[in-house]
Amino acid sequence: MGIVLNQSIKNTFITYFGFGIGAINALFLYTNFLGKTHYGMVAFLLSASNIMMPLMAFGVQNTMIRFYSKYTSEVDREHFLSFMLLMPLFLIIPISTITYFFYNQIAFFIVRENPEIKPFLWLIPVIGICMGYFEVYYAWVKVHMQSVVGNFISEVFVRVTILILLFSVYWNWLTKDGFIYALFGAYLLQFLAMKSYAWYVKMPVLTFKMPHNSKEIFGYSFFIILSGSVAVLLMDFDKVMIPSYRNISENALYSVAIFIATVIAVPSRAMLQIIYPITARLMNENKHDELNELYKKSALNLQVFGGLVMLGIFLNIKELYQLIPGDYEGGIGVVFIIGLTKFYDVILGNNNAIILNTKYYRTVLLFGLLLVFMMVGLNMILIPPYGIVGAAWATLISVMVYNTIKLLFVVKKMNLYPFTLNTLKSFGIIIFIFLIFYFWDFSFHPLVNIILKSVLITLSYVFINYKLIISVEINDFLDTYLARLRSKE
Repeated sequence: MGIVLNQSIKNTFITYFGFGIGAINALFLYTNFLGKTHYGMVAFLLSASNIMMPLMAFGVQNTMIRFYSKYTSEVDREHFLSFMLLMPLFLIIPISTITYFFYNQIAFFIVRENPEIKPFLWLIPVIGICMGYFEVYYAWVKVHMQSVVGNFISEVFVRVTILILLFSVYWNWLTKDGFIYALFGAYLLQFLAMKSYAWYVKMPVLTFKMPHNSKEIFGYSFFIILSGSVAVLLMDFDKVMIPSYRNISENALYSVAIFIATVIAVPSRAMLQIIYPITARLMNENKHDELNELYKKSALNLQVFGGLVMLGIFLNIKELYQLIPGDYEGGIGVVFIIGLTKFYDVILGNNNAIILNTKYYRTVLLFGLLLVFMMVGLNMILIPPYGIVGAAWATLISVMVYNTIKLLFVVKKMNLYPFTLNTLKSFGIIIFIFLIFYFWDFSFHPLVNIILKSVLITLSYVFINYKLIISVEINDFLDTYLARLRSKE
């Protein structure tokens, strides 16, 4: 876990810095400078683009990680990487052609309740292409064990660009409609930056020779398209469905709540950047015991980190919403529901990476497709009477069922289990801290309350976890850090 913890810590700092900028954008600038209607349209367009991303990438981002370590010669690796750059075109070209010729017909089914979205629909596939090729080049650097700069481009660069665009609206350099069009430029710049760094890490040697296992590659990529679409649909399709039943402005409330809850998954996103390729290598080398150890450690460490973040959000949520301009308090219930959804994702560690690198990966697709239908059905049932809270419940139920199926699948087929006795201890600590601090409020300014409460929560949480030795890796890191502090005295 040395290289994992090292790069994970760097990635965590970068990701949280990016989320800090994202928080400024999502909670203060969007709400102040755009208003609910345009904010809702942005949420719809970016969610729809994210749903398109697995198609535009052709599953290459996972295929590259899965197969790269199987090639032993540099020539074979170059042929493989070159082929990975061309594969997305097999879907990008036909999808773009269909969108161009049937734009009005597609728009008719999407914008019946909110026709103001129609002029911007063409942004969905082009932003989806940028997102898709960004993921391709991000995987390019991951297989070379260089995830930190890519993580910076992913988490910080695009958010800084959007921050500048938002201030351009404030300074009247851009109209609100102009900002939405400029989003394409932001994601294009993100893609180009990632491409430049990927070529710096490893310049491609473009060839048009098919890899010897191209049939296997196509089959796996097709699965990744479907499974990736399932994962994205479970988390983004609600923001696409809400405008079909409610005013587009409700998407703004939902997006603020989703952003806050998503912070819980930041440690997972940071750590898994480096764990995914290691998981693929261990499985290719049939190192079951090492894989099992990695599975347990990743799940436990992510539970500890994710639990702290979840407590910080849940126990400060009322004060946080007092700081957000405008009337967005209607999303507080969504934060709790989606927060639990994200936490369940976090505590499964590298579960997805294991499934995607087994011979059983196609079986899980069936469950995913069934759950997409369940999720769509739940949204159709729950959004009309309950609005965004109904959408949140639909997501929680769908994700819990889907993740439980995947967990049981790995346990049964791979004889791998992520939980230990310390998992239960960690749950106990989280519940204990929540009960202690939930009813404890200060009478100061909301920002002062958040700072004071967060410090107390963090100190209590870290102290208890350290004393009970919940995670050996985290304790070792703290011991090393404290030793360095003492040496400087």
